[in-house]
Amino acid sequence: MITWMQRHKKYLIITIWISTIAFVGAGFVGWGQYSYGDKAGAVAKVGNVEVTMGELQKTYSNLYAQYNKMFQGNFDEEKAKSFGLQSQALKQLTDQALIINLALSYDLEINDAELLNELKTQEYFFKDGVFNKEIYKQVLSQNNMSIKEYEVSVKKQLLIQKTLKLLPVDVSKNELDIISSVLNIADKINYKILSDEKINIDTSDAALKPFWEARQQNFMSEVTYEVKFIKQSRVSNKYEESQINEHYAANKTHFKDVEGKLLPLEGARSSVINELDAKATKDEALRGYIAYKKGKLASDVKVSTTTISASNNPYNENVLEQISKLSITSPYLKPILVNDEYFTFELLKVNSSKAKSFEEAKKDVLPMFVQEEKKNKLLELAKNSVATFTGTTTDFITNEDAAKITNMEPADANEFLIALFSSQDKRGFISLKNGNVVLYNILEQKLLNKTNTNPNNPIVRLKSAMFNEGLIKNLQNKYKTEIFIEGL
Repeated sequence: MITWMQRHKKYLIITIWISTIAFVGAGFVGWGQYSYGDKAGAVAKVGNVEVTMGELQKTYSNLYAQYNKMFQGNFDEEKAKSFGLQSQALKQLTDQALIINLALSYDLEINDAELLNELKTQEYFFKDGVFNKEIYKQVLSQNNMSIKEYEVSVKKQLLIQKTLKLLPVDVSKNELDIISSVLNIADKINYKILSDEKINIDTSDAALKPFWEARQQNFMSEVTYEVKFIKQSRVSNKYEESQINEHYAANKTHFKDVEGKLLPLEGARSSVINELDAKATKDEALRGYIAYKKGKLASDVKVSTTTISASNNPYNENVLEQISKLSITSPYLKPILVNDEYFTFELLKVNSSKAKSFEEAKKDVLPMFVQEEKKNKLLELAKNSVATFTGTTTDFITNEDAAKITNMEPADANEFLIALFSSQDKRGFISLKNGNVVLYNILEQKLLNKTNTNPNNPIVRLKSAMFNEGLIKNLQNKYKTEIFIEGL
């Protein structure tokens, strides 16, 4: 029985990725033509529930923060696009909206007492171990959220949780016994870590050039854009009281306190002046743009020249993207805002990408060549050593005993054990993400006498995930989904 389980563990041990939506602390990441100020606009409608731009941006931002943490701070907008993060965020919200429609059809709701109980569990609002209203206001203000907006979001999540709890997933005793047995298999192993530190690689041009020749199209020069530009710095004007009053009266909803209440003129005065300055700056930039196109710039306006590329971009990604859309027949870019200043660009020349010469590509080719050669030689060494190696012998361990593998980093040990307990081979080797290879030989196996009382038993989570997926598909047939944003 144990031997059979060892051979088939990879079909029985399931890892489920669970994503939890966080409302506070992620910051806001926007894209394209949308801004956080558009949050009232609906981007989708599911049944009777609308999805707003604000919700979409917050969900996108939370997903972005999660991925950035997974990538240890090396996640960016380019990776976000390749991962389809915008589509992920919208699907998350439309799935939630389907559940909310179901809840509304049964007249379910969240009362103020349930909301308060939830808020009192959220530690980012604590002071001295208890919920603090001033901290609550301060944290929400720092995240550009009103109390009303946040509490509506929390109520939605509580309503979804309440609805799903009414649809429990039952697990039979046989299912629990099977998964408990699988998780309680313990192996005593002998293992040895192989690294590439002592592997020497020939890095002469004679060895390197064939590697480059087979991959020339992977080593291309950047597309570069030669441009001229004029800059409009931020304007700081003095305004008549009548101008301030008029702008405030026309734009009162722009000026709110941390609770979302309208500020009186005196409380909003500095913000009103900032908006007037921003408008004056934009107007000046547009006038400069028109004069530049007509060749009628004032003599004191400086015209500068520069070359922009992906690796040499002192502005931002949006500037580069907009410049890439220009052409020699339509070379002018309307004023674009960068750090409180407006830039107007004129495209002079596009230098297309081309394959680099061997000498130009050499510095990029070399690390790839060394890494691949070391990997190949290390795998060759592992294949030659796996049948005869002698290493470190463990006690009986399970896939949860990474701490007992003391000569590896915890993350590496965990990676090794997950792979080990998914393998069907008694003796073999496992390649780790850090480049090392671990040889192993399973000496003995036994079944631990341990009852699995974990409420998050994998089989329960698996069945819940399958049930929820089926529920969503069923609700999609019941409630019409309309998407109002292109490209998603």
